[in-house]
Amino acid sequence: MPKVIGIAKLDVSVAEVDRRDCIVACRIFGEGCYGGEPFFVPKNPSIDEDDGYVVSYVHNEKTGESNFLVMDATSPNLDIVAHVKLPRRVPYGFHGLFVTENDLMKL
Repeated sequence: MPKVIGIAKLDVSVAEVDRRDCIVACRIFGEGCYGGEPFFVPKNPSIDEDDGYVVSYVHNEKTGESNFLVMDATSPNLDIVAHVKLPRRVPYGFHGLFVTENDLMKL
């Protein structure tokens, strides 16, 4: 399983030639820290498209600690606005599936 060392936010409309110029925000989790699949959570769907939060699980292999991070999606460093220490480790590669309430009730 690949280990994710950070998150990069891209704006592909910024550059036509060199896509490296498209990085508009970035957070590296730190030495020995690896994250899970990030998700975007909007503050309010009627506001700007990136006005919200990026959330992810991060595990520190040095300390054995796992955290759920909430990052400000509008900040250039994806500033952490909240972190929750988890009682157990979330496995690398763990990801979610979003379904409607109607679909869930069919299960």
